[in-house]
Amino acid sequence: MPLTDPQKQIFESDARMRVCVAGRRFGKTFLSMWEIAKFARFPNRKIYYCAPTYRQAKQIIWDDLKQQLTSKRWAKKINESDLSITLVNNTKIFLRSADNPDSLRGVSMDFLIMDEAAMIDQRMWTEVCRPALSDKMGHALFITTPRGMNWIYDLFQQAGHLDDYESFSFTTLDGGNVPKEEVEAAKRELDEKSFRQEYLATFETYAGLIYYNWDSKSNVTNTPPHIDNRTLLHVGCDFNHTPLSACVAVVQGDTISVFDEIVINGSNTWELVEELRNRYPNNRIWCYPDASGNQRRTSSNTTDHKILQNAGFTLKVKGNNPPVRDRIAAVNANLRSAEGTTRLTVTANCKNVIKCITSQVYKQGTMIPEKDGPNDMSHMNDALGYLVHWTNPIRGPQVTNISTQRYAHY
Repeated sequence: MPLTDPQKQIFESDARMRVCVAGRRFGKTFLSMWEIAKFARFPNRKIYYCAPTYRQAKQIIWDDLKQQLTSKRWAKKINESDLSITLVNNTKIFLRSADNPDSLRGVSMDFLIMDEAAMIDQRMWTEVCRPALSDKMGHALFITTPRGMNWIYDLFQQAGHLDDYESFSFTTLDGGNVPKEEVEAAKRELDEKSFRQEYLATFETYAGLIYYNWDSKSNVTNTPPHIDNRTLLHVGCDFNHTPLSACVAVVQGDTISVFDEIVINGSNTWELVEELRNRYPNNRIWCYPDASGNQRRTSSNTTDHKILQNAGFTLKVKGNNPPVRDRIAAVNANLRSAEGTTRLTVTANCKNVIKCITSQVYKQGTMIPEKDGPNDMSHMNDALGYLVHWTNPIRGPQVTNISTQRYAHY
């Protein structure tokens, strides 16, 4: 299958350094394989594909790249442990991760693809990869979805004023892999900033408050939901020793109504169970706990998760917590979607929930939530995030069938 017109614009550019900012499922991996082939057709080249982590490098492109190079009889030797491929013309292709920059120090590059570059520390480029391109006047392609106003934003803006640089920006729809109906569905589910960033590929500022979609007029209610003994209660909980935090909600369809909270200093999970049973002795309870509670032991005999299960609560938890940014995005999207829909409300009596949502900020110049300081607001927000992410998560875009795309010689 040939490249789309937007992909062709990037592919056919003769700029030495290209910066491509694109929406989700634009077809970045497919384009990357064409780019690798373009530079690999020359003998004795060294080509590097760099992703934020080792797992991403392997999952995103490794299997497809092996298959295509093998089917075209380009591959001479494949090293699974090193994630490297030697071609019949003695060109070598290496997959590397930005979480191990020392593996790239001292190498020489003819071509570099930095995938999801906005998630990579700038020093990986300035201190490691840029010098590696110098002796051979190598080329580079930065291809990424935006992640706030970071160094990729600066590079994207500067590209129009620098020799040998060119920048490109394309939306998810421009890629042709995601139908318009799916993008419209995402617009209903995501908050406005996340939708613009993930699908329209715009640079959004996340400075200041984390939960920027909070609006007291639409998200705070003075009328709690109706509760009786048959009501199923949903409890998000964080096991921090001080304070131990939990929020209690009713979920009806895609609407989450937080109506109660528990904050206990110097406490443990036994006391959380006792307090929940004192308040709601006859209700069924589903808990959305911190995943680390499966290892964290309140006593020498049992874990936090086991204590909740022994109390008769149903646990909704996986082996690992969802990424912090995914939990934050889910809460923001439920506070107000890009379409303006509110699916998360908090009753006015939940003063700690409201205080935490309206007060937690990012560390200056980062997208890392401020924690462990005198104004730490993270614990109740973590509890809320576990509940919201499980109940109303942001779903990934559904793509059309792209397995039929064929890799071609350049």
